[in-house]
Amino acid sequence: MKIDVVVPVIGESITEAVMGVWMKEEGAFVEEDEIICEVESEKATVEIVAEKAGALHQKAAEGDTILIGGVIAEIDTSANGADTDDTPEKKQEAPKKAEVKSEPKKESVEPEKQAKVSPVAANILGKAGIESAKVEGSGAGGRVTKADALKALDGGVKQPVKSEPAKTEAPSGERNERRVRMTTLRKTIARRLLDAKHGTAMLTTFNEVDLQKVKELRAQYKDSFKEKYGIGLGFMSLFTKASSIALTEVPAANAMIDGNEIVYHDYADIGIAVSTEKGLVVPIIRNAEKMALHEIELEIAGLAGKARDGKLSIDEMSGGTFTITNGGVFGSMMSTPIINAPQSAILGMHNIIDRPVAINGQVVIRPMMYIALSYDHRIIDGKESVTFLKRVKELLEDPIRMVLEV
Repeated sequence: MKIDVVVPVIGESITEAVMGVWMKEEGAFVEEDEIICEVESEKATVEIVAEKAGALHQKAAEGDTILIGGVIAEIDTSANGADTDDTPEKKQEAPKKAEVKSEPKKESVEPEKQAKVSPVAANILGKAGIESAKVEGSGAGGRVTKADALKALDGGVKQPVKSEPAKTEAPSGERNERRVRMTTLRKTIARRLLDAKHGTAMLTTFNEVDLQKVKELRAQYKDSFKEKYGIGLGFMSLFTKASSIALTEVPAANAMIDGNEIVYHDYADIGIAVSTEKGLVVPIIRNAEKMALHEIELEIAGLAGKARDGKLSIDEMSGGTFTITNGGVFGSMMSTPIINAPQSAILGMHNIIDRPVAINGQVVIRPMMYIALSYDHRIIDGKESVTFLKRVKELLEDPIRMVLEV
């Protein structure tokens, strides 16, 4: 019996997918629940498993676009585990290609040029290394005669000395280039970023944060925190908590435009941008405003692990009212992050650098970070954007405020 392997339903709005990598070759025997291939949707890569054991026969090639529910392969369950590749067709030897003997190319001389030089003159000029075209013929029709050839030998024709251009050494090393098909995820990222760039009135405001007290807090409680909750206290949970508090105080930063209406949210679903081998994904932390720091840390660790393993579900990446991205892990000092539409704002974190700053009239060295808020000016005014970023700065520079909510 043969059963079809189809593209499963991946998400509500997803109608097609792109055929990814085949894990099993054509005609190979597959076991039940064994992964046979991957299909790529706009948001995630989905692994397809065999429903039954049998011989695999592929119906789609890598890179093909298939509708949801479309057949990509069939499995012949009547086949056993023996080598299924030994089909009669494959056993037949390919006919040997007939050997084609190529005749050596004969250099042809234009008859017109050949007729204008007598055989004797041609022999004389050839031995002297003089081109017959450079010799003026005195014979009928301009034919080069023996006398003309001898005259050329006596100095009548001077061969021009060819000056070779100075040779420059080519740069060492190979100069290769390659083309790689864009994955569905990469094409979706490109389209969404371009839509956000052209579809919003995006502006970025900046501030800087003194993280001295945050570093002291982590150093003081990192061991007891990890012992109690089984996870370390990182910067991201503190930034997420500070952002969730600021979002409740500046609701426009947590809103979005839907047609002619503005949708305000009384919850903070914060997306954390995670870089993976296949591209950037943004899993969502639901109701971050209600979570404690250790709950945020555990949620971030779980979602980031799934993202790097390509195991995130569509629901875990859908929605979101605000996004945080951390270019500091790659060494970025300052950037203008692009809004994750249809959201209206995104917070950009950067690297921490010890810099001299003036505090109470004294120059001291402090761990400083530039932070950036890119926002949609159609919905967020300048006052609101600056207020939001200043509030995040206050909460991080004095972390006890997050506990006291002041």
